Formats: sequence, structure tokens, C-alpha cells
Amino acid sequence: MDWYPNADEQLLLRTTAGFATGMAPAVSGSRWFRDLERRDIQGELELAGWPEGPTYELRSAGDRAARRTGRALLVGIPLVANLIANLGGAAGTPLGDVPGRGRPDEPENEVADFPVMWAAPGALARTVPWQLDPGRRPDDRMTDLVLTDRRLLFLATRRGSIGKADVLGEFTRDSVAEVRRMKFSELNADVRVTFADGSWVRLALGNPDDAERLGQVLGGTVRMLTESELSEGQSDRVRRFMADLPKTAHPPTYSRLPSGVTLVESRVPVKAGSGLFETHSILMDGSGRPAQAAPGEV
Repeated sequence: MDWYPNADEQLLLRTTAGFATGMAPAVSGSRWFRDLERRDIQGELELAGWPEGPTYELRSAGDRAARRTGRALLVGIPLVANLIANLGGAAGTPLGDVPGRGRPDEPENEVADFPVMWAAPGALARTVPWQLDPGRRPDDRMTDLVLTDRRLLFLATRRGSIGKADVLGEFTRDSVAEVRRMKFSELNADVRVTFADGSWVRLALGNPDDAERLGQVLGGTVRMLTESELSEGQSDRVRRFMADLPKTAHPPTYSRLPSGVTLVESRVPVKAGSGLFETHSILMDGSGRPAQAAPGEV
């Protein structure tokens, strides 16, 4: 792996992450950076050191109609469309509505506007790394979100490389007040990370499971375990589980669900594209035997 936590620190979650992108017709493909008065602050961010980035405007009714026509033209290649959707972690098709997208929770921030940063001057959200912006990040780079028992970090890696990851920024756990899953999104994997000062950023994570897990861990409904907390039977089961995975598999993470069942997960890079992963998992009871989670836990 290209990054490891400190010796006295526990890795809880790692997933790809970047600023989210609007999906509703008027804001499709767009993202904005706002202050508390809903003023655009992109210029302020660039003056503070961010590289110049793209600018967006709300789409007109004509633009929206053209976009719908463009979607209709894809009907002839549903297989390719579905493949693209599934590689991103969501079942279904990008034509029209995708099952599971949900409805806007905040139309003012998801339909009429699409801020991915909401922050007053000096707020913590303004200190997240600019590399999270797909419109600014070099094409050969990708960004990850990492959660440990002490920190929330953002890493940069080079696509196709196993070299050391760059730490772009980090926040203490107590500086993160809340992570809320925002289900009105293309892959159902958007989250809003709210900091202790009330500022926030909206991020698109690698897949819906990661979005759900990040909120569960920070909200305290799921407890992450260390390897030393596993029973002998569980440790044996994990060794057999990892032996069946490719050598490129990431070290496993362990979480205790509310029902008491232990979930073990490992990410494996896939050949379909750089930066894409499959998550392999098992559920086991206290002795390492196969178990089932309660409805809604996974």
C-alpha cells in the first residue's frame, strides 16, 4: 500500500474522493464554492493559492432540453452505459433516473444551485486541498479520503503508480462535526462533511458503501476494531479470506455492527481502469463462523 498510518494509529476507512458534481438539469456537470451569503468565492480561493479553475453558469431551458436529447441518443448502447455505471459502484443505467438516487433533500443546494463548499472567510472548509476539484486536479492524479481513529486525511496518488502517496491535508477527528450522506447523486455516494465551525464541503466518494460507512463510523453506530481485538477463530477466518484475494489487496478493516456481527473488508484494484476498486467482504460471528447482519446494517 502507498500510505500507512502511524504505529499507534488505526486505519478505519480509505476511499477515493473529490468534490461532487451537480446532477439536476440546471446544475448538471457544475460545482460552485460559496460563502454564507451564497456569493461565489472561487476568486478568493485562487487569490489564496488555488490554481485557476473552470467557471460554470446555470443551464438554460434550451441547454437542459439538449442534455435530455443527448441522453436519449444513448439508448442504442445500454450495455456500455450500464458498464460505466457499474464500474462506478452503482447498479442501473445513467439514462434518465437511476434507481436509488433519491430525491433532493435541499433543492436550494441541489437543484437551483450546487455548492461543494460553504464557508465564511477563515473557515476550516476553505483549507481542504484544491486537488479535490476534478476541474483543477491533473489528469494523472487521483485523490483519496482516509479516516483513522485520530484524523481525517486527504491523499494524492499517481494513477497506475505504487509510489508513496502525498498527504495533501489533514484534520483532527474532533474538528469534523458530522458526515451526512446526500442520496441525490449520480452514484448515490455523495457526502457532506461538516466541520466544527459549521463550514462544509460536499464530496463524491468511491461507492455508496463507503459513503454509508463513513457516516456510520463518525456517527458512532459502527465501531471499528483492531486486529488484536479479534478472537483466534476470527483471525483464522481472516487469514483464509485474505489468502483467496490477489496480492494487490489492501489490508483488511474490521467493524463491529450494531447486531454484534463483525464485518471484514478489503479493497482490490481492478484492471478495468486506474483508480477503480472492488470491495471484498465477509461477515462472521465471535468465533469466526459465517454470520448474517441485521436488515439495513450493510
